[in-house]
Amino acid sequence: MKRSPFVLKLKPNKKSCGISAIKSIWADIKSMLDEKGVRNFSVWGIEDFLFCYGEYPDSGITVSPAEKDMLESALSPYMDMFAAPGTLPLMYHDIGVVREDKSLIRHRVFSTKLKDGCADEYKRRHDVLVEQRGDTVSDGPETNFTIWNANGYIFGYCELVRSYDHEMTEEERASKIEWETRQLEIMDWLTDDVDWMTGEKHDAIELIAQQ
Repeated sequence: MKRSPFVLKLKPNKKSCGISAIKSIWADIKSMLDEKGVRNFSVWGIEDFLFCYGEYPDSGITVSPAEKDMLESALSPYMDMFAAPGTLPLMYHDIGVVREDKSLIRHRVFSTKLKDGCADEYKRRHDVLVEQRGDTVSDGPETNFTIWNANGYIFGYCELVRSYDHEMTEEERASKIEWETRQLEIMDWLTDDVDWMTGEKHDAIELIAQQ
């Protein structure tokens, strides 16, 4: 199975129409994905971006000319490809123990914008976390966690295991504030993940459609 996200960008003043267009053909998209063996596909919106995450067969998939025409006819008036499948560098991963039963998890999907020239530093900081984890396979709370770079915009997909839900301890809170404060040196948030810390106001990411 291959994780392969892509990002669409909505055209100016076309956000509501573009989202409506996706929802209007979602039954056809879902049927196509199911037939091709794609799993866990979802579409998330923030600002003018649509982050599309999916898990594909190792052999890949083929889209027929008729399927391509259907998608382009319905969606191209409202959006363009911003970062195509297979072009987003993986910046971080912590796959852990993935729950097939998605009722056991909550999604955390987020987005930031890297400051100019900071992609390598972002990757270096996350590589340190991977090195510290070593060969350990985490049961939770974060699983199926990947972070991707879409032309300078960061998109993260994570499944949080519900059985690990708890109020942050003071130690966890202090550690998170320390990490996020350092990260603000190299990126700006698009989603509302750290508004509780900074006092800023961002929109929450919106689930548009889910397989």
